[in-house]
Amino acid sequence: EHLTDTEKKVINFINMNTDKVSSMSISDVAEATYSSPATVSRTIKKCGISGFAELRYLLTQQAETKQDNIEVNEVFNKSLMEVSNTIDHLSIDTILSVVREIRGANRIYLLSRGLTEHVAQEFALKLQILGINVFSNSDPSIMQEITSHVKKRELVIIFTLSGKTPELLRAAENAASLGARIITVTCGSQDTPLARIAQVAVFGYKHQHVSIKSVDATSRLPLYVISRIIVDYLTMQQQQEHEKAARKEAAYRKDRFF
Repeated sequence: EHLTDTEKKVINFINMNTDKVSSMSISDVAEATYSSPATVSRTIKKCGISGFAELRYLLTQQAETKQDNIEVNEVFNKSLMEVSNTIDHLSIDTILSVVREIRGANRIYLLSRGLTEHVAQEFALKLQILGINVFSNSDPSIMQEITSHVKKRELVIIFTLSGKTPELLRAAENAASLGARIITVTCGSQDTPLARIAQVAVFGYKHQHVSIKSVDATSRLPLYVISRIIVDYLTMQQQQEHEKAARKEAAYRKDRFF
């Protein structure tokens, strides 16, 4: 009795087409039920399922589904778990602490190694667009040199999947000995040396299943999620400050004119 007529149509379609829905997108279901993706998502959540990805995954487990569909949905579920678990384990206080450190620093050094360098480079670029003084580096010898001269009002942010990379740990120890502030963004445990040495440690969730095992090609998706959250909040803060300044300027001009 809590469903609208459109939501009932969505439920009926799913119940009558369980074998098809496991290979459909949320837009496909919306089109078939003459609704919208938002309606489909809302209906699914009313039934106690977190979202369409979870529904599709559950259907592949229950129905006689093509093996290809099952395997692709397993891949979907892996990404879903990494993103949702990362967000679930983040606290608002932690994100606010990171933002305060970034905004209070005279200069930021962003350190990373391996494939995580791509996450750090994108993060650094977005900070630069926001007008923040940041320098990104992944070369071990250069990061040792930089952190040997870092100042107290400067901030070192380290992106690391494992939290155990020796070069990053040495750089963090150098910076800590000189009184610099340190932030670690990692998928490692809270017991790693890098997490313990940092004033703020942000933890992402890494799925245990690794597709490519011959080299370190583990997904950096949780680190991307964390970096996006930080950048989005920084951007929101800047926009609010610009709007506030614009209103203040407009009020000043109005008072001066009259």
